[in-house]
Amino acid sequence: MKRIFLFLLTNIAVMVVLSASMNILGVGRYLTAQGLDMTQLLVFSAIIGFTGSIISLLMSKWMAKQSTGARVIDPQAPANAREAWLLDTVYQLADRAGIGRPEVAIYEGAPNAFATGAFKNEALVAVSTGLLESMTEEEVAAVLGHEVAHVANGDMVTLTLIQGVVNTFVIFFARIVGYFVDRVVFKNERDVGAGYYITVIVCEIVFGVLASIIVAWFSRQREYRADAGSASLLGSREPMIRALARLGGVEAGELPKAMQAFGISGARSISAMFASHPPIEARIHALQAAQRI
Repeated sequence: MKRIFLFLLTNIAVMVVLSASMNILGVGRYLTAQGLDMTQLLVFSAIIGFTGSIISLLMSKWMAKQSTGARVIDPQAPANAREAWLLDTVYQLADRAGIGRPEVAIYEGAPNAFATGAFKNEALVAVSTGLLESMTEEEVAAVLGHEVAHVANGDMVTLTLIQGVVNTFVIFFARIVGYFVDRVVFKNERDVGAGYYITVIVCEIVFGVLASIIVAWFSRQREYRADAGSASLLGSREPMIRALARLGGVEAGELPKAMQAFGISGARSISAMFASHPPIEARIHALQAAQRI
């Protein structure tokens, strides 16, 4: 129920922003008597494509806390020694990475962790109770280093921008194909008919699936960089290798779908092309093959 509420709330916010943007910029009339106005269509597509991803980024910390039930540790009054150690470890890693100290949170669940937030200096790093209970402190520190590296690398912002660009071209080309089908196949010469709208919907689904391969590829590359970042922050690649090996040997917790791209371990995908995370074995091999740290 909570996830459905968050989904509806996000979509309402997107619609409000889109409506205001269209009125202010005076765009959206890309269908003219002479055909498609490509400039107007591109601007329209960009507004639609970027708005959802940007709003999701700006709301990411709040949505993460709500969807996982994460409890932020009070830096002034940690509840116990474990929380104090978590704060101290994340703060040390953030200082080494040259970013602002993020909020640190704990949530109930099987082994996993994630980092999110729109700004490097105002991020959130969260770790599950399952991960804390199944790993040594050194391994947990390696996982935390991985998440801090995501923040330092600006991965959340970059992924949002890539998703916005991909969305823009999906919307843009779906409408071009829809217009072509409506005119050539259905021989519609006035405005646009059902053929246009049906084709646009089908193309957005098909193009969206194909475009997700690009986003997933980038997501996998950033996991390798975050693994290497953890090794650099800790001064050794061995803790991260051991943490990955342990994750590969336990049933990793599945984060809510909206958070999977930011987790230390992703859900197994039907096809490797659509996986947000590389296989654990490949990540370990990449660390082992890297120049010794």
